[in-house]
Amino acid sequence: MTRTPRTADTAYDERRAHTPATTIPDAPTTGENAPPRTTGAARAASEEFDRQVRVLVDKGYPGLCGTDAEGFAAFVEPLRAQALAHAPSGAHDATETGEAAEPPAPVRAPFLLVITREAVPIEETMPLTRLTRGTRPGFVDRTFEEGALARFTTVPESAPPPVPPTGPGEPGTAPRAYLLLGADRGEEFCGAVPNDALEEIRRRGRSPLTIEEGIAFVTLFPEALEKNKCFSLAGSRCGDRRVPAVWIGKRSPKLGWCWEGNPHTWLGMASAESRTGAL
Repeated sequence: MTRTPRTADTAYDERRAHTPATTIPDAPTTGENAPPRTTGAARAASEEFDRQVRVLVDKGYPGLCGTDAEGFAAFVEPLRAQALAHAPSGAHDATETGEAAEPPAPVRAPFLLVITREAVPIEETMPLTRLTRGTRPGFVDRTFEEGALARFTTVPESAPPPVPPTGPGEPGTAPRAYLLLGADRGEEFCGAVPNDALEEIRRRGRSPLTIEEGIAFVTLFPEALEKNKCFSLAGSRCGDRRVPAVWIGKRSPKLGWCWEGNPHTWLGMASAESRTGAL
């Protein structure tokens, strides 16, 4: 999937996310490519995967990636199996009667379909975010000096798996897309010093979200970003004391940064369980 420059206005009303304007192929239901019979939770995960793909299609991601809706859906389709494999089970699983499994909560998501800067630059994905019931595009704060975003790279503990090498002795490559599992916006860390919050996240065996993952969270679950319940993205750092964060500014999502030693009552720290399925 080769990316081409953005050529059209991709302004988008978040309320359309649940009413897709573009038709993409359904997953196969018969034949060797069909998903296996699954539990209700896995069926719900498959439906949620379809919803996330449709949101990204409606946002204009296919064009930014140099393909069309069908090509984009086909590109990310291999990640469906990972979403089903990690579908939650237990008390909230659906029964054989077809009862729906528990849906994702605004503060957390069982998985997120992440499109990385290897496919589309951050400067082009952040403006596609919206607040719930909002129409103003998200933006990158001007305190990021020219070229700064490129220097904010993924810390080792938050690195997604590499794309497998294509030949013997060749290294893996950075993914263009992958699945983030067990995302949580971390509102319990509002008011905590970022370094202290990060230490607790590590103690729990979790890892901080990156900039791209934070954008995916707000894109796919705009309700996750609320007044006084915003979140840091400590999975992306540039070697200094700045910690990226996403909050509300000018009535829209804003990507900025805060100092690692300064607490804010309105800023938590987002984290995830793991990452899988590099494409």
